[in-house]
Amino acid sequence: MKIALIGTRGVPAKYGGFETCAEELALGLVRKGHRVLVSCRRYLYPERQRKYEGVELCYPPSLPGKISDTFSHTFFSLLSVIPWQPDAILVFNAANSPLCLLPRLLGFKVAINVDGLEWKRKKWGRLAKAYYRLAEFFSCLIANEIVADAKAIADYYWRRFHRRTVFIPYGAHLIRPKNPEILSQYGLRPKEYLFIASRLEPENHQDLAVAAFQKTKTDKLLVIAGGANWNSPYVRQLLQTKDPRIRLIGPVYASGHIEELHCHAYAYIHGNEVGGTNPALLKAMGCGNCILALDVPFNREVLADTGLFFSQSAEDLQNKLNYVLSHPEETKKLGEKARERVSIHYRWEDVVNSYQHLFSQLA
Repeated sequence: MKIALIGTRGVPAKYGGFETCAEELALGLVRKGHRVLVSCRRYLYPERQRKYEGVELCYPPSLPGKISDTFSHTFFSLLSVIPWQPDAILVFNAANSPLCLLPRLLGFKVAINVDGLEWKRKKWGRLAKAYYRLAEFFSCLIANEIVADAKAIADYYWRRFHRRTVFIPYGAHLIRPKNPEILSQYGLRPKEYLFIASRLEPENHQDLAVAAFQKTKTDKLLVIAGGANWNSPYVRQLLQTKDPRIRLIGPVYASGHIEELHCHAYAYIHGNEVGGTNPALLKAMGCGNCILALDVPFNREVLADTGLFFSQSAEDLQNKLNYVLSHPEETKKLGEKARERVSIHYRWEDVVNSYQHLFSQLA
């Protein structure tokens, strides 16, 4: 089959969960003998290689802007892949759904990975939130198939639109430490810090973690990695912390670094509230982290009984931090259980097989 993947920043993956999924899926499908074309944002890939480990790449233009960049890149991507005559097109992000009318009218088969509930993100204004909710409806109206990466997302689409979806989660690798010397570049020592790795956004609740940690009596550090709009009021508030134990290290893109930071952390705090199956959470599980997660359906679904959950309360999170800090053996066991759960329920091989079956049905 010929399969086009559209709506991500591109591969090789450098930026987030969509990109990681696109790379793992594309490479897996190529290994199974399919041709795969991935659209990439040209300003992020100045080298513009034509192939990446057998995956074909194209670099359509886009218009600068927080919203126009994504929307315009998807539009030009569709114009680029249609002449390629793919058997199936996978579009990431429900926001792109109205544009999928074009390939559908031309007879192409389209699946949309709708991601999470984007309209719940606090960074969007009323108009943007209204558009995202409308885009969910368009996804149901236009797509041949809708992919939900979490059962809670599938339930949401059934309740709101009475639309059945195909459940395909993200995957994760089982990761062991390989180069502990990397920690010295960040001034860290193994098991002497708690870790957070997610974009600095209000709905990811790094501020809650900071508030709880400041009240926690420990010599360990709190290390927060993640990209951000550094001029946003939320990020400026985070940067105002005077606690020397709290370090914001920004985005970590160097090869192998984020994995080492995960593997040597004492515990991982996951405060993400919206979205479905979160790739950062799966990575933490695959690295064997003991995880303290915000108590929302998506995180409950992924972690099950392999982590600890806290409410949207600094006091509750502080209590959970005190527990893991005073129970090192239990903390280690929870990390091992999380890794085992990933090895059973979130294997990339199974994800690729599920998408291959979906594309075969579409084609």
